[in-house]
Amino acid sequence: MIQTYSTTIRRKEMDAVLTCMVDEKIGPGESNTRLIQQVKEFLGCDGAAALRSPAIALMYALKALGIEKGEKVIISALAPAWQYQTLDSNGYIPLVLDVQETDGLVSVENIQKAVLDGGKVLVLHETEGILPDFNAVTALGIPFIEDISQSAGASVELEAEAGKEAKRKKAGSFGVFTIMGLEERDVITAGGGAVLMAPGRREWIVLKKFIDEAPVTDLLPDINCALAFVQIKEYPRNEKTRKEIFDMYQHSCLIGRHKMFARDMEGGSTMCSFPLILNGSFKDVKQYAARKEIEIEPAFEGSVIAFKDELSEKCIHAKSLLLRCAHFPLYPRLTHAEAAKIAKVLGTLP
Repeated sequence: MIQTYSTTIRRKEMDAVLTCMVDEKIGPGESNTRLIQQVKEFLGCDGAAALRSPAIALMYALKALGIEKGEKVIISALAPAWQYQTLDSNGYIPLVLDVQETDGLVSVENIQKAVLDGGKVLVLHETEGILPDFNAVTALGIPFIEDISQSAGASVELEAEAGKEAKRKKAGSFGVFTIMGLEERDVITAGGGAVLMAPGRREWIVLKKFIDEAPVTDLLPDINCALAFVQIKEYPRNEKTRKEIFDMYQHSCLIGRHKMFARDMEGGSTMCSFPLILNGSFKDVKQYAARKEIEIEPAFEGSVIAFKDELSEKCIHAKSLLLRCAHFPLYPRLTHAEAAKIAKVLGTLP
């Protein structure tokens, strides 16, 4: 059976973690510092902190923004459920928005309505590695925290100046602060944890005051940092492989009856997974794939809408995607034969 998810851990990652264990340096230390420097080079941010979880990272971002308990924080219905749980348990009010069926992202119009409803800050979840219209979101004037756990490495092309070549700007450099999760199924993994970034110097000065006072139990241990460090170095190689597989799958789906999310295929999205919006029963498709020894899973089983079913009437598109969107295996460790087999199945799904 070809599993839906598989973390790509090669010899380089294993050696990095083993070195930490042999040196008996597994708590937050040198590797934590090295990872932060690597992230700054990878994403071009001014400052960063490697923390033990995305939830901890979100709390530090909200503190640095001065968001008080009892205030409303805007999140997507397809964001991971930990966002809702973290806000709710810490005294904030999660303001959950429905998404667009075409790309799984919250619309600018819905964000604008949420701002009028009292939303103080937006956590911008870049679902399935797809980037939003940053210009439109920025124009709303609300501060936002980017969640690039699924979109790390993606970029958008900026408008070129007269006579100059157009430049690209990476995801994670648009928000006031940025969270890059390092959990098992994130694009870059450390087996757990997150990096909290400040794209600009002004924002980093504010955030650094809180990070400098952080207890050691909030900081990511070196053993995790060593794994994430190599994962970032290997990102270009892994993403190239994922894109090749994604292209193969996409071609097969063009002749099928099911839909894919709209996305920019030329660097404007990260191929963190292969989601397919089914035009029929998930159960039937799952059984069909299982007969071909391919495992599939609901794409959004760990999302806010899955956690809070009472939001179903308000978030009808998110609920629909929860029921109909499936993840097919897509990761660098797939052999060519396995990828070809999955592609063939995608073209013949019931």
